[in-house]
Amino acid sequence: MRTLVTRVASAQRRLPVLQVVALLALFAYGLVAIQGFAAEQSVRSMLVLAALLGLAATGQTLVVIVGALDFSVPGMIVLGATVISELCGARGWPFVPALLVVVVLCAAAGAAVGWTCHRFRVSPIIATLGVSAIALGGVQVWTHSQLTGSAPAALSRFVAPNGTTAGLPVSPVVVLWAAFALVLAVVLHRTRLGRWIYATGASPRAAELALIDTGRIWTGLFSASAVTSGVVGVLLAGFSGADPTLGDPYLFQGLTAVIVGGTAFMGARGDYTHTVLGALILTELATILVGLGYDLPTQQIVFGVLVLVVVAGYGRQPRLRDRV
Repeated sequence: MRTLVTRVASAQRRLPVLQVVALLALFAYGLVAIQGFAAEQSVRSMLVLAALLGLAATGQTLVVIVGALDFSVPGMIVLGATVISELCGARGWPFVPALLVVVVLCAAAGAAVGWTCHRFRVSPIIATLGVSAIALGGVQVWTHSQLTGSAPAALSRFVAPNGTTAGLPVSPVVVLWAAFALVLAVVLHRTRLGRWIYATGASPRAAELALIDTGRIWTGLFSASAVTSGVVGVLLAGFSGADPTLGDPYLFQGLTAVIVGGTAFMGARGDYTHTVLGALILTELATILVGLGYDLPTQQIVFGVLVLVVVAGYGRQPRLRDRV
């Protein structure tokens, strides 16, 4: 028995074995327990929801790898949704310039947080909470708490569950997510930048001695996190419209997807592929709970218990910096 557990643990350190098993088990249970769970429209809807969650968890994955947390996700999402809706819907801007405004604002805010936290050793939790509050308040002041615009119709079609891509019955946002996940996996595991990121997370001091500019890594990762959150806000504006609470669910759920996927505060452990699995698992689980009649508070309790169980499992394993 102990040999089997040891083998599973060894395999889990290399590959997300338990996550794949959980994903398949949940799908099998959904087939049995929920009528229409595997229907085409249901699967397509789950994929779109998972794509939005997975994209929202992108930045969180990157900053967790270096041992930080980003609590600015809700503010950046609302910023992206509000700016794109107001500029395109109310002021007649073309989509691309409006999107560039979102990217520039989010990139600047994220870079400021990353640089400040690294330079002055400020807690990322405090700094990102402050930036999120500024973003939420800023868009409220700008719009006088009355959003008059809406996202472009093309954006709504891009995120629609019944959308198609090159004639295939797959929503464009799902294809975007898959391509993004592939590119990020290559960057993290096949490039010098990826090695620098993991080295910074494993041991910042050792990384600096190896002439890695950890300040740039922190600044770049927090900037990327803010930009991806802002872009998710743009997508959500087309999916469900913009409002001040739009980003709230994606802070906890995004972090849950990261943790359940296998990226934890262990020193450069995990990657975005794991987060993709985490997002799919949470989407399946939420769909099953809704199908069984459970409300949102109950879902939050289940997600919370899941996080505690997973974190307890991680706590039994040594950190990377303690193993080398």
